[in-house]
Amino acid sequence: MAEGSQKTIDGVTHSPEGDLSTDDIEVKKKVWIAPLKQIVRLSVLAIVFAAVWHTVAEAITEIAAEKFSFGDFSLGWIVVAAAFYLVGLLPCWLFWNRTLWAMGQEPRWRESLPAFWIGHLGKYVPGKAMVVVLRTSLVQGPRVNKTVAATSVFVETLTMMAVGAFLSAVILLLTTDHWELMLLAAALMIGSGVPTIPPIFRRVVRLLQVHRANPQIEEAIAGLNFRLMATGWCVISLGWFFLGLSLWATIRAMPLAGPEGVDPIGDLPVVPAPVGLAMVAGVLSLLPGGWGVRDSVLMTILAPPF
Repeated sequence: MAEGSQKTIDGVTHSPEGDLSTDDIEVKKKVWIAPLKQIVRLSVLAIVFAAVWHTVAEAITEIAAEKFSFGDFSLGWIVVAAAFYLVGLLPCWLFWNRTLWAMGQEPRWRESLPAFWIGHLGKYVPGKAMVVVLRTSLVQGPRVNKTVAATSVFVETLTMMAVGAFLSAVILLLTTDHWELMLLAAALMIGSGVPTIPPIFRRVVRLLQVHRANPQIEEAIAGLNFRLMATGWCVISLGWFFLGLSLWATIRAMPLAGPEGVDPIGDLPVVPAPVGLAMVAGVLSLLPGGWGVRDSVLMTILAPPF
């Protein structure tokens, strides 16, 4: 008997796999690994859609309890709000795509754009990690390494949060007296922005020992520099402006029941603040869709003017 589970018969060593060569064994493994990966991907999508449906079902129930009618909305303004929201997210995709290229990857826009949009569904799954999983699995390929793609998602997400929190703090400082929310915005900006400073981010990646998954990660993160991050701040700031317009258009679409003198146009400068702070706080809460956290921030800031 040879070492392990191999057997020697008539001077010939046989493995438990029979007479299969190493190449045959690898092919055999790939035959069942490919379907397994597909099953995992479909399971992930099923979980995401189930979570989204649960959120929608709860919203419908609450709306019905309040005897609220969607017929009271202005369809035209809803369409405008949706358009503003889509435009508001495009700068974030541009920055993410640019980050991938800076890290040595070469995604085509028709690969990174769908991955970016679909990845947002992961926000409705507890923990928010599904955002990274969805984006990474959809954009990886011959031109994009999986580990680098996952790292780039954190760069884009943290930068988006830092910019949103910064703009919210400035707007709140200039337009309201919510000091507690200003401090919250400042804390969120520091907490999400500091890790994106290139030298610090590289240090964090090394501490997490990402090189074990990809030995070339050091070369990839070397592409992250202050010029790239400055570009990201400028581009994403524009995106937050349009996300604010999306909320403003939604308010215009609603039959406001507040006191006389409510002026959605005059109060426009206030609107980007609750959007940025609510979204950032919602992401950090790790709750599906920021449930409860986003609502609380929005109501606190929007109640006085509206």
